[in-house]
Amino acid sequence: MKRFFLASLTFIALCIPPTVAVAQTTIVMASTTSTEQSGLFAHLLPAFNKATGIEVKVVALGTGQAIDMGRRGDADVLFVHDQAAEEKFVAEGFALKRYAVMYNDFVLVGPAADPARTKGADIVQALSKIAAANYAFVSRGDKSGTHAAELRFWKMMPPPEAKGSGYRECGCGMGQALNMAAATGAYVLTDRGTWLSFKNRGDLQVLVQGDQRLFNQYGVLVVNPAKHPHSKAQDAQKFVDWVLSPAGQAVIAAYRIDGQQLFFPNAGK
Repeated sequence: MKRFFLASLTFIALCIPPTVAVAQTTIVMASTTSTEQSGLFAHLLPAFNKATGIEVKVVALGTGQAIDMGRRGDADVLFVHDQAAEEKFVAEGFALKRYAVMYNDFVLVGPAADPARTKGADIVQALSKIAAANYAFVSRGDKSGTHAAELRFWKMMPPPEAKGSGYRECGCGMGQALNMAAATGAYVLTDRGTWLSFKNRGDLQVLVQGDQRLFNQYGVLVVNPAKHPHSKAQDAQKFVDWVLSPAGQAVIAAYRIDGQQLFFPNAGK
């Protein structure tokens, strides 16, 4: 009887598929549309999974919405690009630390004819010209990191925030905003990573770049388990440690489209 029982257990064990026997840990990352739509995560996250066995489920939103997810405890880790909002998140106790991870820059794109004559101007001068002549400008209007940067630039104008009658908010992601600009011949501020991966450019081209104010820093933050005990803080920290390590930074640096590097690692800067 004992032999029969042991044999039965062995038979049952052999019949259980390996995928059932070994469950994979999954963490939720709230991030920006730029990291998702640029293709970076499709390149980065498989390398992290291979190194650690941890799967990452990405929810791509504007940075403001991503931070709100972390504040509600609906995400384990944030990967975003609005330093002021990130530092506020830490100050409120929703994360213990903000880590700089990589950067690229914003660019102003618009119709090749450049009716506002923005080419060669700095970003504030360019927006002033667009507003003064009431040319079409598509704003994301979604509280994203790109939207936050755009609003900072408008506030620098004399007079501040006089956006002109051509200003339109779409309340949408970067790819959709670029599609709208391409379809209507409008100007739009975009991160360079999404621009390089964007295929439906139409008549759009980069008109303003290189202004130091267009620097675009990304940060990662682990949601504080003291605020949300159900969060997977230990596994989220493993992601942060890996993406800041030489191995993770090398994967970021290696991501290119048509030979052009989209993001530049700067862990700890």
